[in-house]
Amino acid sequence: MSFKVWQSLKMSLSAITICLTSACSPVTVLNAMIPAEGYQKQADIAYGALSRQTLDIYTPVNVSPAQRLKTVLFFYGGSWDSGRKEDYKFVAEALTSAGYIVVIPDYRVYPDVIFPEFMADAAKAVSWTKQHVAQYGGDEKEIYLMGHSAGAHIAAMLTLDKQFLAKQNLSPMAIKGMIGLAGPYDFLPLKSNRLKTIFGPENERWKSQPINFVAGENPPMLLLVGEKDRTVLPRNTYHLADKVKQKGGKVELISFQDYNHVQMISHLAKPLRKDGKLRASIIEFLERN
Repeated sequence: MSFKVWQSLKMSLSAITICLTSACSPVTVLNAMIPAEGYQKQADIAYGALSRQTLDIYTPVNVSPAQRLKTVLFFYGGSWDSGRKEDYKFVAEALTSAGYIVVIPDYRVYPDVIFPEFMADAAKAVSWTKQHVAQYGGDEKEIYLMGHSAGAHIAAMLTLDKQFLAKQNLSPMAIKGMIGLAGPYDFLPLKSNRLKTIFGPENERWKSQPINFVAGENPPMLLLVGEKDRTVLPRNTYHLADKVKQKGGKVELISFQDYNHVQMISHLAKPLRKDGKLRASIIEFLERN
């Protein structure tokens, strides 16, 4: 590799890092470097009647009509007050390139709604996927939930608290497995006034904590954590994994010594994968289950 090429690549990666750490949206620089081939995208499919109740579906190309692929339903983060499905093309490419269908829904966020209203959207997205994914080459019995940060919280709540999927005539066992990246699962007491508003009166906030709903009957869970995460402290992941184990549930925990909060999602992107351990851990879990 020539010096000029190396410098160009280095500058591009630096721009990606700046963009991600400053929470710019859309993640234009990163997604511009993601391959456009290998998958098809169908955008803005309604799973509900409201404007934020739409989803994008990414399907691998060159799939036999007889195949029924595993599907990953990905919930993005954004502190429950922001986020756009369009910004996560890099996540879709990471998984479609391994042969999975990827569904990325938008969901209502604060200030339009507070907990548990965004959970209702998430449960609707699961129900829609269960009913319709076969039309896109997916296996409705092989649906996995995955999320980063606030999205991991949403995925964990759907997996552990039966009430949300029950309203869609589903149970958590309709989910094949759950993958959480840098998730807040045990984050009380709240310090931020914004979060206090999002999660309601203090005596009701326990209902928002995934750890409080562990009963040992959950679908398999893969919890991934970055040891340098100072946004969502790693103790969230360790506490949840310990509780699931204590209750006899199925859980696997993998830590990444040098990853911070942003890197726990950005390192799925092809330009930033390094050794590929983050992506490989997810794929191994999907194949094992």
